[in-house]
Amino acid sequence: MAWSAGVCAVLLLAVAGVGAWVYHDLDGNIHAADLDGKLGGERPENLSPGSRNILVVGSDSRDGDNAKYGKGLTTMQSDTLMVLHVPASGEWATVVSFPRDSWVGIPACEKGDGGTSAPHHFKINEAFAIGGTGGDVSVAAACTIKTVEADTGLRIDHFMSVDFQGSKGMVDALGGIEVCPEEAIHDEKAHLDLAAGCQTVEDEEALGYVRARYSIGDGSDTGRIGRQQEFMRALVEKAQAKLTSPTALYGFLESATGSLTTDAELAGIKPLYSLASQLKGIPGDRLTFLTVPNYPREADVATDKANVVWQYPQAADLFTALAEDEEVDKERLTADAKDPVYASAVRVQVLNGTGVTGRAAAVAEKLTEAGYAVVGTGNAPATDRTTVTHTASLSRQAASLASRLPGAKDEEEGEGESESAGGVVTLVVGADLDPDDIR
Repeated sequence: MAWSAGVCAVLLLAVAGVGAWVYHDLDGNIHAADLDGKLGGERPENLSPGSRNILVVGSDSRDGDNAKYGKGLTTMQSDTLMVLHVPASGEWATVVSFPRDSWVGIPACEKGDGGTSAPHHFKINEAFAIGGTGGDVSVAAACTIKTVEADTGLRIDHFMSVDFQGSKGMVDALGGIEVCPEEAIHDEKAHLDLAAGCQTVEDEEALGYVRARYSIGDGSDTGRIGRQQEFMRALVEKAQAKLTSPTALYGFLESATGSLTTDAELAGIKPLYSLASQLKGIPGDRLTFLTVPNYPREADVATDKANVVWQYPQAADLFTALAEDEEVDKERLTADAKDPVYASAVRVQVLNGTGVTGRAAAVAEKLTEAGYAVVGTGNAPATDRTTVTHTASLSRQAASLASRLPGAKDEEEGEGESESAGGVVTLVVGADLDPDDIR
């Protein structure tokens, strides 16, 4: 699950020292997902050649030994979803977690049963399930990549998936991982019963610790992500210290590679070793773990008490930084996200400046789906550039809206010059905006 991202950093710390027969044994363990022709042609541009974005999925499949962890599921599941950004410089790295309850747009995808799903909004982890109806990881991965790319604007270069049992095997090979819960944990769904205080967990307890959700803290997926990231750090640190033993090394690598599925380019010891070599030299204070800024969707849709939406403009700033290969300042991002602007608090008038009949209505529909309060539509003089105009008092609301519209211009005006003086932000839709590109 969550610590699958750590595989990249510790998978092959000492593989150069093992025998040739071990090399071939481990190399044959890795499964390759053939993504050729499954991602379509409308993908984000690669803005930073040399950097890499690796989509990491913790697979929640209920097949085989995993069946005890859930009932009634007929498709593959993604329990944890992350993007590992490796910069061209190799001097730092960022891991971004996506809450699985994130309410996002899911594009049309090939389904595992041969059909095609319609574009719609739902939890982000549904993308893996849509493609996984037939048990083919490559189809599940393709739908997940398309979804992440559409909602973030990031170009995904590689894919990795690690399932439940492989994760457990990695921990066992290290002799367990120390955790320090502040209160006792009793979670029937996660098959976990732990006392409070520091202790070493392995086998089923380790798996249960990172799966537990409803019995700890506020019961949110966001809270669980924090625990998973802490566990991942501990895994990386122990692997770096422990994997000098040939026995521990082989057990760790056997579990890791046996449970690992990657895209075709990463499916081998050599490419994974190259990636691990790049990562293992990164100082601890330059390896950053983040969660996409978000807030409960209930703030925008009172009836939805189960999901979260990404917080803008902070989420857009995060994705833009990574797309441009810039290191993210976690403290600043966290501070900026403390006072969210809810989409429902942004009142917007949509004006059509494209000359295309119905464009304002189409954009208004997309914004309404995203939770914004559209107060009206109309026409404006023709323009090539989409512009969000507002008074100084509405700058935060305007920034939230503009960040959802790729390439939009944020323009401040004087009080009383337009509708924005009455608490309304004005969006003039230019020829450069495709309604389907609204995040």
